[in-house]
Amino acid sequence: MAEVAGSWFLTATRPSISAAEDGEAHYIKEKETMDLGLRGKVAFVAGAARGLGAATALQLAREGARVAINDRDSDKLQATVETISGQTGAQVIALLGDVSDPEAPSRLIEETVRGLGGLDILVTNSGGPPPGRFEDFDDAAWQNAINLLLMSAVRLNRASLPHLRKSKAPAVLTITSFSIKQPIPNLVLSNSIRAAVAGLTKTLALELGTEGIRFNSILPAWTETERVVQLMADQARRAGTTVGEETRKMSASSPLGRMARPEEFAKVATFLCSPAASYVTGVMLTVDGGMYKGTF
Repeated sequence: MAEVAGSWFLTATRPSISAAEDGEAHYIKEKETMDLGLRGKVAFVAGAARGLGAATALQLAREGARVAINDRDSDKLQATVETISGQTGAQVIALLGDVSDPEAPSRLIEETVRGLGGLDILVTNSGGPPPGRFEDFDDAAWQNAINLLLMSAVRLNRASLPHLRKSKAPAVLTITSFSIKQPIPNLVLSNSIRAAVAGLTKTLALELGTEGIRFNSILPAWTETERVVQLMADQARRAGTTVGEETRKMSASSPLGRMARPEEFAKVATFLCSPAASYVTGVMLTVDGGMYKGTF
């Protein structure tokens, strides 16, 4: 495919032909690469000191983006900046802040624009609310979870829109969970409120598509992160088992027989953020190794 101005393209060398023993010719691809079109783009990734956020920020930087990463843990945030910049050579800035704080999102986006010169990509993400059943939580716990998961996404999107409208390839990705399709036991707060984030994402895709801004949500299942280790420990306590046993059970729920690695998630997330996915919007994409058993 030839390059179209401002878009991604696939390049491949002319395939060579080798003669097989049976006399048939076989085409051999000598080289094939894909340019996602992210070089020089500016991305903001929330909750990115560890886990899925950190993996996504690293992959964006590997593709040539300049990245602002945010977290409320200053030590881990700075360590992640050093890791990403050391591995990629990309420009990476650290923005300390708690996205559940009503004042933080607008400040974080303004600091991104001031520090990196604009904004092309917004990735909303945060830690999860505590595990538990419906009767375990009072109104305050529900409101805290709403601020952490839903209102952080609302506020980050609101603050980002004026800047995304100036971008030639604006994209928003909300990190939610496959639990919006298949609720997970003992995660009532996450199951309920992440579904609202998906509804927000789809609505924004419909409302703002005419402006060229794409909105998608990515739905991970069990992935090898600190958060999942904590959830496995909670499940083990409730079931009277061990973390190892619970981890093996969750791994067995995938046809692939294992949990995802963060970098596997990050590659899909980066694609959705890139101009390579220019006709993908309003999608709730599961990255779950087949753990979700539904068809749609």
